Order: sequence, then structure tokens, then C-alpha cells
Amino acid sequence: MSKAPFGVGVVGTGMAAKPHALALRDLSDHIAVRGVYSRTAERRAAFCAEHGFAEAASIDALADDPDVRAVIVITPPNQRAELVERFAAAGKHILMEKPVERTSEAARAIVQTCETAGVQLGIVFQHRFRQASQVLARLVSSGDLGAIGLARASVPWWREQSYYDEPGRGTYERDGGGVLISQAIHTLDLMLSITGPAAEVQAVAGTTPFHRMEAEDFVAGGLRFANGAMGSVMATVSAFPGEPESISLDCEKGAAHLQSGTLTINWRDGRTETFGEVADGTGGGADPMAFPFDWHRDLIADFVDAVQAGRPPAVTGHDALKVHDLIDALVASSQERRAVEINNRD
Repeated sequence: MSKAPFGVGVVGTGMAAKPHALALRDLSDHIAVRGVYSRTAERRAAFCAEHGFAEAASIDALADDPDVRAVIVITPPNQRAELVERFAAAGKHILMEKPVERTSEAARAIVQTCETAGVQLGIVFQHRFRQASQVLARLVSSGDLGAIGLARASVPWWREQSYYDEPGRGTYERDGGGVLISQAIHTLDLMLSITGPAAEVQAVAGTTPFHRMEAEDFVAGGLRFANGAMGSVMATVSAFPGEPESISLDCEKGAAHLQSGTLTINWRDGRTETFGEVADGTGGGADPMAFPFDWHRDLIADFVDAVQAGRPPAVTGHDALKVHDLIDALVASSQERRAVEINNRD
């Protein structure tokens, strides 16, 4: 990074903003928060007072500030398109919370907006930055584990009904769906970043009696990957009290089990290796924000370095479209009661 602090703006001060704030404070030697904007003045003032950030009076104030080189967007997905258009037109690079938008087509439009404007678009899939996740990715990409034959992703989380009592949460209008696009999307993205894209799915999805919400709180499906591997997905927010999410890969030379921040490799030759460490939390229980901010810190640092070096960030908008397409296919398969092929366009 250059010696001069890299100026960023922040839009959104809701629940998901806390790990970003802690990460930015940890990176203050390299990154300067030029202003934070939220539509609710009281929330904005309280957030800035708590974290020592300056307030921004408006979106235009951030877009017109020449010292703001990038903006971190932490709003609900139904507020993204207009913000991206304004900041991209002003030449600001954009780091945005998942999902990109509520639908895959809207997400593709955002990716195209940033490409047309010539600005970087990064997506916050912080699970890729866990040490154990990166070890597993290296073992697969290097060929050390051999070809993947079977991949299994499990997200047995829990949310109280009070979580969905917030207006708009768990609706298609605001969030774009339920457990898939709001919670399991992290694990699904991490899985695809290691296995490669899925080619076909057959699934069942629905809402259990534990929640009053519009979208699904449970999904289970079988997968066929583009590389020929088979797999499965199970995701729910109805598994009280919530357990850590996991990804298991059965490969030619060994089996890998990644649970939360710990990776266990059982090699076919009899060896067992363990990497990473158990995290303080994963967000899988009643407190959605019960996890460390280190992953956000490393992701933000990578994004800023990417902008300064003129390279793509570790997680691009195009990367995120792959998980959007998988989510669409899982939902469509359940609704249509048939296998659905995935057209991997990106």
C-alpha cells in the first residue's frame, strides 16, 4: 500500500456494519474513513460516535469527495443499484456486502455498470479469508488432494422469529429470498470457489413451522458439478440452537472436512492433519454477528491493495454471479419439481 492513507466512504450502519467498522479501525494506518452515511441521522451519529468516524451529510458528499477512492456499501440489497450507479459514475471503486442484488439479472446489471465505468467491484464473502479455507483451496488447486469426487455443504443455523419480525427481512422485495441468499450464500460461495461451478441441481425448499416469513428457511439439494463431481447442499435457519457450517470434500488422495475455521484432512495413506482454529463464533446461532472481524479486515485490505495495484480483488462481482446462479437453480428446482441445469455465463 502507498504511504498516503487510502480514503473510503461507508454507506449503511445496520447490523452488518459492525465488523466493517472494527476492521477499518484496525486498518487505520493504511485506510482513512472519510465519511459514513446512513439515511437515519440518529443511527448515523451514534455509529460514528462509537467508532470515531466522520459523518457524511449525503451520498453526493461521498461521491463528490476527491479523497474518497472507494465506497463500502452495506445496505440491504434492494438499495444497491442506484448507489452503484452514482458511485461508479463518480469513479469510485465499490466493495459491497453480499448478495450483489436480489436477483441474478439485477446482479449482472450491477457488475456491468462497474465494468462500463472502469471501477473495481468487490463482494464481501469473508469466509474465503479464513486461514483454514485458504489452506483447503491451495490443497485442491495444487492437486495435492487429487480430483474431487464428492462435495457436501451443510449450514445448520438458527434464527429466532424476532429476526424475521424486522420489516422486510426474509422477503423477496427487500432481501431477494431467505436462507439461501441471506445466510447460506457464504458457504455456497466458498464451496464453488474451491470445487468450481455447479452444472445441475435438484432440490426441495420451503418454510418450516418455526418461522413466519415469506421466503424459504430450509433447502436441500443434490448437485452435479461441471468437473463431474457429485454433491449435496443442506441449509436452514431452523436448526436450534445452531451449529457451525461445514464443507466436506471426498477426493482421490484424502477427505477434507472444513467446519467453521478448522480444516481436518484424513489422507488415504493414514495421516491426519488439522489446520486453522476454532472461531469464537460463526453467526450460526441466535446472534447473527457472533464472529470475529479478522476475515473482514483481510478482505478489505485485499480490496484496497487490488485497487492500488490495478488487479482484480480476491472476490469479484463475476465470482459472486456463480453463487447467484446456483441459488436461482436451487429455488427453481424446488418450485418446478425437476432437475435444473445451470448456464455458467461468467
